[in-house]
Amino acid sequence: MYLILCGIADGLVRSMFSSRHEAGVLLGRFDDVHERRLGRKHMPKRFKDRTSAGRDLAAKLAHLRDQKVIVLGLPRGGLPVAYEIAHALHAPLDVLNVRKLGVPWHEELAMGAIATGGVRVLNNEIILATGVTRENLDEVTALQRLELDRRERLYRSGRPAPALRGRVVVLVDDGIATGATARAAIGVVRAQQPARLVLAVPVVQATVADELKQEVDELVFVVAPGDLYAIGVWYDSFPQVTDEEVRKILARSAAEPAAALMTAGAAERPLDGPVDVRGD
Repeated sequence: MYLILCGIADGLVRSMFSSRHEAGVLLGRFDDVHERRLGRKHMPKRFKDRTSAGRDLAAKLAHLRDQKVIVLGLPRGGLPVAYEIAHALHAPLDVLNVRKLGVPWHEELAMGAIATGGVRVLNNEIILATGVTRENLDEVTALQRLELDRRERLYRSGRPAPALRGRVVVLVDDGIATGATARAAIGVVRAQQPARLVLAVPVVQATVADELKQEVDELVFVVAPGDLYAIGVWYDSFPQVTDEEVRKILARSAAEPAAALMTAGAAERPLDGPVDVRGD
């Protein structure tokens, strides 16, 4: 409940201020309160930025270097982290498009997520706590589907999705709070029958980590706080990643030798119709 209330507070602040700077200043004060609640001397590791976090994660994934690995970053924030991992493992990098479903009046608070392939994950606890109706849910889903399709066209530029069957897939994001986005992504990857699925994130809510361990072959993280509050709290620098930055990261990775190991997945079949996976 503490995490839900914190998420609502975060969404309220962002909706009250037209200036991202003003909202950031006040949210920074919330971050300070959160750190005092935890006790600063007991506060686990913070990351300088996403690049630094990616390098920390890559060190924990060194055992995968000689395997048939492909790294998938969740846009947009997961791509800078994923690039460092792919570079360290000499593995190809691609993007897996997933969109958070935010509560309509508190968009920063995730009530679920959708992903390529017709997967939708719902967080029933947040839906019930906030009074979201079926109509609200369907409207948000339809809107985010448009953005999901736009990103698919923008990031891929006509390229087919990579083949995942028989490969070790490392799924990467910059952090996990509720797990809705991660679950949607896991559903999409599992449908392609990888040899092994590894979920790698710098920071993850401890209770969510316990749940996600049951859904993947391996969960790798650097810190798992009991009270995460917001992912940005765990970074000194946490700017929004732009579409253009994602495109540049993918282009830079495509120019590296490991890109030759990428196999197009044109023959892979999408999931047959929408699939709802309901979380806690």
